Amino acid sequence: MKHSYTEYVSAFKALSDETRLKIIDMLSCGELCACDILEGVSISQSTLSYHMKTLVESGLVNSVRDGAWMRYTLNSEKKDAVLAFLADITSETEDCICKSIEKKDCCR
Repeated sequence: MKHSYTEYVSAFKALSDETRLKIIDMLSCGELCACDILEGVSISQSTLSYHMKTLVESGLVNSVRDGAWMRYTLNSEKKDAVLAFLADITSETEDCICKSIEKKDCCR
């Protein structure tokens, strides 16, 4: 499997924060309003906006404006693609990048 590693960088950057991981976990149960997410995390509204912007820009979360608030859901397609990518790069495959590396004798 040929990968576009660049395609997944923003998703993994978004997931590299404890608060954003918690938000992803909260969204795994379905759509939530920003006010509901705020109750689950101990951060200010502006900090939540920063985290949600990062998650939306990564493609992991979808957002829809609902009056003064935003409603958020997980982007299932992106989630599945990231999980498949991670499973693939952590498994030995015929077209694995390691097959193209000329191994040196120095470490044997």
